[in-house]
Amino acid sequence: MKKEDKSTIINQLETTLNEFAHFYLADIAGLNAAQTSELRRVCFKENVKLVVVKNTLLRNVLEKSSIDFSELYGSLKGDTSLMLCNTANVPAKLISDFSKQKSNKLKKPILKAAYVEESFYIGENQLDTLIHVKSKNELIADVIALLQSPAKNVVSALQSGGTTIHGVLKTLSER
Repeated sequence: MKKEDKSTIINQLETTLNEFAHFYLADIAGLNAAQTSELRRVCFKENVKLVVVKNTLLRNVLEKSSIDFSELYGSLKGDTSLMLCNTANVPAKLISDFSKQKSNKLKKPILKAAYVEESFYIGENQLDTLIHVKSKNELIADVIALLQSPAKNVVSALQSGGTTIHGVLKTLSER
């Protein structure tokens, strides 16, 4: 490959990486054409961009970044596919579901590593953890719901008390 071609690919890959908040490194080697096409369709449907990359080119892009991706360098061996997304846990669910299909005897794709919510996850054993990762917005919503819960309980108790007292007074006045 010519040096100009490599620099073009590196620039495109760098641009693509900057468009997405999260990415996964997966191994899809050995999938036949039909399975690969199906994986690409599922990724497209779930707004996940699937790109097959050369490890050295991806490493060059990661080294140029302002973020220290050195923890991922050990995962850049063998065949690597890059799964990019803006929703943290979607690729993890996709990898899990796709590898469990009966027609998929290779049990691929296999998670190699991931950069999700500004954290690194290395190894296939992290897949279940990644499936349950909540986004920052989901966590904020949970905190707000927890903070609102006691206030709602107080308000409903005060309202129900008022109707109870009103009911008792009405019954007494009727007697």
